[in-house]
Amino acid sequence: MSFDVERARRETPGCAEVVHFNNAGAALPPAVVTDTVVEYLRHEALVGGYEAAAEAADRLDAVYASVARLLGAGTDDIALTDNATRSWQAVFYALPFGPGDRILTSRAEYASNAIAFLQVARRTGAVVEVIGDDESGQLDVDELRRRVDGKVKLIAVSHVPTQGGLVNPAEEIGAVAEAAGIPFLLDACQSAGQLDLDVTRLKCDALSGTGRKYLRGPRGTGFLYVHPRLRERLEPAMLDLHSASWESPTEYVVDPTAKRFEVWERDFAAVCGLGAAIDYALEWGLPAIETRIASLAASLRERLTEAGAHVHDAGARKCGLVTFSVEGTPAAEVKARLAEANINTSLSTRTSAQYDFTARALPDMVRASVHYYNTEDEIDLLVRQVKAL
Repeated sequence: MSFDVERARRETPGCAEVVHFNNAGAALPPAVVTDTVVEYLRHEALVGGYEAAAEAADRLDAVYASVARLLGAGTDDIALTDNATRSWQAVFYALPFGPGDRILTSRAEYASNAIAFLQVARRTGAVVEVIGDDESGQLDVDELRRRVDGKVKLIAVSHVPTQGGLVNPAEEIGAVAEAAGIPFLLDACQSAGQLDLDVTRLKCDALSGTGRKYLRGPRGTGFLYVHPRLRERLEPAMLDLHSASWESPTEYVVDPTAKRFEVWERDFAAVCGLGAAIDYALEWGLPAIETRIASLAASLRERLTEAGAHVHDAGARKCGLVTFSVEGTPAAEVKARLAEANINTSLSTRTSAQYDFTARALPDMVRASVHYYNTEDEIDLLVRQVKAL
């Protein structure tokens, strides 16, 4: 499948300024996203905040439809938030847990999620259990199936972890959860925008995502999908006049849609930018994006290995995140040397993924995350810098 890389780079001003391999942190936005945000802000400054939002009501409502198309969901199943963690927390902290209730998660789980598990376990007496990996390094679905019983109240997994290119087998996990009638909360923070997601195929009860990473949207944007079968059972931990209506001095009614997980105040310019980013991704097509990113990442892994670096990505299926280390050179120094060459990367450290770093005895790693606008020439430049170390 051909991919018009020249067009992608032409429509991404940042490509002319930097070699950006930090897309799992925050990707470079296309011009249409930046223009959308700036134009909204300029208009808001002229007419007033409430007035600008009222004028843009249809446009803002359309963002729900864009997220729904991205995920294969209905618009009533979508909430808009200010980040992926807030989306994830809105569901997790609404779930009831008691002594002995079990939360099953993956070894690759992200720090914010794991901290929330531990906090709720400390408060309620629930138990957090980490499912082991199979021989490929992904969550062992057979072990998950064996561990399921009547005390399991939640299966919560990161689709793609922060510390590598692993893609956990979310569809198989969803099938196990569905068969057992257990809620399945999928953190798609790193997969939304680089993988072709469909909540029906994934069989998840809830999915959280962000705008700033592979979707190339503004920072401070996130979204949440919640299936009616779970939504109808949950009252969010916090409500306001948007997520619920005050019907009388002593009565309120929670919104029947996923908007029950929202709050009233938001950055309307950023929401418009998120819609523009998702529409831009859908225009390219997620299958084409996924193929392009996977190909670039595979090339980078191969080239880094040839250059003598240690690539640490696990899993039968891999995506655009590539983590590596260089013998004798601390990861922070490698990152700094790359930055001197105008190459953006990031660090993956133990505090972001304690389960995985401990189990695999991982060192601090450099994370180079590719996007479809990256090129083989940029990969060559990064690899040459690594060789020079």
